[in-house]
Amino acid sequence: MRTNTQQLPRPLEGVTVLDLTTALAGPYATLLLAGLGARVIKIENPRQPDTARANAPFVGRDGVSMVRQHADDMSLAIMERARNKQSITLNLKHPEGRALFERLVLLADGVVENYSAGTADRLGIGYAALSALNPSLVYTSISGFGADQVSGQNKAMDTIVQALSGLMMTSGRPEDPPVRVGVPFGDLAAPLYAVIGTLAALMQARLTGRGQHVDVSLLGAITAMVAAEPFELMRRAGQPVRTGNTMPRLAPFGIFATRDGHVAICAPTDGFSHSLFTAMNRPDLAADPRFAGRDQRVRHHDDLHAEVEAWTRSVDTDTAVRALEAAGVPSGRVRDPGEAARDPRLLARGETEAIEHPRYGAVGDIVVGGLPIRMTGSFAGFDRPAPGLGEHNDDVYGDWLGLDGAQRAALAAAGVI
Repeated sequence: MRTNTQQLPRPLEGVTVLDLTTALAGPYATLLLAGLGARVIKIENPRQPDTARANAPFVGRDGVSMVRQHADDMSLAIMERARNKQSITLNLKHPEGRALFERLVLLADGVVENYSAGTADRLGIGYAALSALNPSLVYTSISGFGADQVSGQNKAMDTIVQALSGLMMTSGRPEDPPVRVGVPFGDLAAPLYAVIGTLAALMQARLTGRGQHVDVSLLGAITAMVAAEPFELMRRAGQPVRTGNTMPRLAPFGIFATRDGHVAICAPTDGFSHSLFTAMNRPDLAADPRFAGRDQRVRHHDDLHAEVEAWTRSVDTDTAVRALEAAGVPSGRVRDPGEAARDPRLLARGETEAIEHPRYGAVGDIVVGGLPIRMTGSFAGFDRPAPGLGEHNDDVYGDWLGLDGAQRAALAAAGVI
């Protein structure tokens, strides 16, 4: 984890967010807010905590395993998604639990939830109820289809949203079945929009004193990104939407096999394509009428890509990369996720980071995503490990709400906290 060695301020210092989220989409949004310095209080039912706590793999004193070995083993999902957060337990279905939550709402700047649409309202903790208590509250909802879309199809997981968004029909070749993107794209794209909306609403609330409901859907987030590419227009023009590992309209552009791997090459302009031909030791291709200009290269993309791959297959990846870099061609080796995450440039910038068990420290070489934002006048990143379930009950209920030890013990005995 990065450390704030210069003791810089954090951009969201003084902002308190109540985190009602579970699984991935919601917790990733609140993780980003915590990394930017907000006080994020993760609220979980004491008997039914975040389901991610039971997700394999687990990390503990014996290292990494796919099955929990000891009671203090932690799910890697929680270790990653709960960094820099505080954890309290609270049963929102209990009248006393809801009353405690309302007291927290009065002190908070924001709430983030990712229940199915309509669930928060049924629990009495939706935007209408909470904004009546605290008019300046910014209330962010992340759902599959939108907070206003209460219907039979009300639950969404990333794969379902990938299917509905059209994303699965953009990768692969025309004859291939749908291709699921391995990264949970919907669960990670929606939180980005949610954080942008939350920050904008917080700024407006500081100016006006009025909060608002920020409503982001997984389907909307991922489909907006799909729609940013002109797939439909290409189809109407008779061009295939799915073009495999190359992009004909930008040829030469794509992924090409080498002797021992693959390399990405993106050379759509005249300058870049001529530099590519130089790297290939084929300067004659620049004068070939099929490849002399951009329109010609697009028209003859199959021939051009065949020429490129004939060269890449004749050399190993290191040789190809060195030749392309020397010629100034935008390019890069295709890496597996583990190698990519350990790129020294990323680790140095905190864009990826090694993660440790809060009790046992570095029990394995585990690298996860960091906060890929660097700022010159403030600290953005993660410098506190994920808390155990309810680890901050005394801090929040005692120091913040003023409940004494006997009161907290009674609430715990009653299953409220």
